[in-house]
Amino acid sequence: MKIGLLTCQRFPQLTPADQLLIPEFAKHHCLAEAVIWDDPSVDWQQYDCLIFRNTWDYYEKEIAFNNWLDSIEKKGIPTLNTIEVIQKNKHKFYLKDLQEKGIKIIPTVFIEKTNDLQLSKLLPNQWKKAVIKPAFSAGSYLTEVFTPNEAAAISEKYQQVASEKELLVQEFKPEIETEGETSFVFFNGLFSHAVNKKPASGDFRIQSQFGGQYTLIDPDPALIEKAQNVVAAFSKQLLYARVDGIIINSELYLMEIEGIEPDLYFNLAPAALQKFVAAVLELKH
Repeated sequence: MKIGLLTCQRFPQLTPADQLLIPEFAKHHCLAEAVIWDDPSVDWQQYDCLIFRNTWDYYEKEIAFNNWLDSIEKKGIPTLNTIEVIQKNKHKFYLKDLQEKGIKIIPTVFIEKTNDLQLSKLLPNQWKKAVIKPAFSAGSYLTEVFTPNEAAAISEKYQQVASEKELLVQEFKPEIETEGETSFVFFNGLFSHAVNKKPASGDFRIQSQFGGQYTLIDPDPALIEKAQNVVAAFSKQLLYARVDGIIINSELYLMEIEGIEPDLYFNLAPAALQKFVAAVLELKH
């Protein structure tokens, strides 16, 4: 089996952690190689399967990415996760669907495209701070924290974005600064490992590029079950899913479920690489 591990121009050979997948696949007589998703010279038909890994610029190239997904689907090339999952996961309004299925999410206001963004009319009175971001985004792209007093200024700043993209405004939970965010990683529906991510002092962004600190943890089985419920509610078949949330009073509040290009923390979790490859082989045979 020949596998294309999808990446982007910034990481033409994949991230160091994901590069380890190549020798792991080789142990099972599978040829896996890095391939840039928007490289026009690639013959996609040579691959038996494409696996989304480091496509970390997809939200910056929204139209091109959507067109590419359509072309891969038309060619009939299998992907993991599936194109159907990618299409659903790339736009964060899926949170509304999950909430309707009984999943607890961070309190969120979903804003359709508008030429008259007035955040002061949309914020619930009890919110002390809020986070605004596009529905089609990743990695704290166009993300800002603001207070109700700043709503008018943020509305003005985001008006152009609001006319072109749907937006999410979420209640800012101070626990993100103290307890951090917890990520539960699943392969083929089975829990693999969990990582806690704390932001640098004075910041709210937990990504490592902003100084976030990552620690492998052993979460309470009740929390794993809640994360498992999120995965089950989102899709019946997922090669991988990362459930990101904040834990408040032993309750998991979902921030997002990542099924496109999340860091799966192969460098932190022993046996995660082997579990990932085993899940691929299970789904492809």
